Amino acid sequence: MQREILEKQALLDEKGNIKNPGYAKSLLWEYDRSAIKAKKSRIKEWDYYYISNGKYALCVTMADLGYIGALSISTLDFTIPSDITNSSVFLLPMGKVKMPASSKTGGASFKNGNVWFSFENDGKTRHLTGTYPNYDKKGSDVEFDVTITDEPDESLVIATPFKEDKYFYYNQKINCMPSEGFFIVNDDKYSFDKKDTLATLDWGRGVWTYDNTWYWGSLQTILENGKTFGFNIGYGFGNNSYASENMLFYGGKSHKIEDVDFGIPGDKDGAPRYMDQWHFTSSDKRLNLVFKPLIDRYAPFDIKVMCMIPHQVFGYFSGECILDGGEVIKLNNVLGFAEKVHNKW
Repeated sequence: MQREILEKQALLDEKGNIKNPGYAKSLLWEYDRSAIKAKKSRIKEWDYYYISNGKYALCVTMADLGYIGALSISTLDFTIPSDITNSSVFLLPMGKVKMPASSKTGGASFKNGNVWFSFENDGKTRHLTGTYPNYDKKGSDVEFDVTITDEPDESLVIATPFKEDKYFYYNQKINCMPSEGFFIVNDDKYSFDKKDTLATLDWGRGVWTYDNTWYWGSLQTILENGKTFGFNIGYGFGNNSYASENMLFYGGKSHKIEDVDFGIPGDKDGAPRYMDQWHFTSSDKRLNLVFKPLIDRYAPFDIKVMCMIPHQVFGYFSGECILDGGEVIKLNNVLGFAEKVHNKW
């Protein structure tokens, strides 16, 4: 079942549960932190940006997870290949980061020690800036300044309930946003040009249960005809009977697809081989892709009672995706990523 929401409405009812679960192609549900009935320590809010030109990439996250918060950064060079990730963690933010209630406008800025991030959005332009001294723990400093424009008309928005009372996930994935700017690692400058650089935003708000595993995949590219193409795929948490979070994006428009299986080698036997070739398929036969891994960004945080264990694998997708009207989009070694993440939080 794919329940599409077409009208603006409040996200939560008087008990703090999602009133109308499903998906939308724009931000129709209205998120109100004060309407949440769960404990503040259970509320999770984050903005995650992925910016890449296919040769290198910058990933930055600002997160308020209730009893813990984080400013996280990853820099990736796909030509080597190499990646560096670090997170500046702080305790008990409980809403102090002041994440915006909408992805359409507003921003947040936070400083933890010498680490500082600012994500601003005036409704037309997103401006990401920040500094992270010694982010590789070997003396290397990184700073970034990226401007993101031209948000597409449609995106994936999904309101997912959990079986537990007062728990929910409200999420928007915006792919294929032209970007320009740079990040600097010591004296090495990596520049982004709007001609070949795109950004994805993962905007998440919700109340999560303690132990979760999710799968997420994303791709964005500029095709030979000049149009953008991308996808968002995923599953693994909450009650997905109202809608899947699988969607294709072509020229700024969204095309809904059904359930997707990631086909990670060994995953069903409990021993995933992340660097072997994956095979992605959808139940409606509109997505059929092989994935050749290049980098496994494995950056675990594990203190047993709490853990965040991500395998975010970057690599190259090849195969076919079919749009709503039957048009076939063929991919040949297009950079994207797919991940399996286990959290106790």
